[in-house]
Amino acid sequence: MIYVTTLYCGPALRTGKRRGREGSGLYPELAVLGIQEGKSPALVREVGRQTALLPSYAMARQELAEHGLELDIKEVHGIGQHAGQAALSYRRRELEWYRQGKLAAGSGRGKRLGAMIDGGRTKVRKTTRRQKGKGTRKTQKRRFQTEWREVKQIIVFEMDQHGRMKKGTQPILDGTFAGPDEMMEVLALRLHQMGASQAEVVAFRADGAPWIWERLEWVKRRLGLQEQHVSLGLD
Repeated sequence: MIYVTTLYCGPALRTGKRRGREGSGLYPELAVLGIQEGKSPALVREVGRQTALLPSYAMARQELAEHGLELDIKEVHGIGQHAGQAALSYRRRELEWYRQGKLAAGSGRGKRLGAMIDGGRTKVRKTTRRQKGKGTRKTQKRRFQTEWREVKQIIVFEMDQHGRMKKGTQPILDGTFAGPDEMMEVLALRLHQMGASQAEVVAFRADGAPWIWERLEWVKRRLGLQEQHVSLGLD
């Protein structure tokens, strides 16, 4: 247990309305430690991990309770959303560093790298009518519909001599709803982090979707890959 004495930095303009129990300012020392709204990085990581792995917030809440974390389902939802937004914010910073040439490349000398690209489908919940009132005073229920959306996805990994994922290594999985251009830039970013420019071979595998093959040449140029070190395969 750590005790921290910290200043409270209030906003420049304060109306005194709708500020909540702690106001709308922040605690600088807690922010440096990664603590936001009373939630530690370890808690955010664990809740975010469970909400990503399990099919519902209710199941994530149940699994967390098994490990001694008794949280309201609204807290699980809020922390899970916060973890997702934090991950996207960090990726945006990584992309900006990469565009500016400030992101260090990984060590890929002698490695064989695989990159697979595909499109998938997932349901996204969209609220069509907001709830009115709360508890016994609720006069209108919330309504929503689930729409199918395509998500662009990649997996980048180190291969062994047989083209399988090398034992003892971890793949990088990523995806986006933002479209093919961003997905290919993220692919270049992840390969850069794995040291693709120094790799023995970089093997791209994908189905026949035009949005993939039309942009692979840009990825190769962006990474500075030589043709003799690139393998293309139709899956």
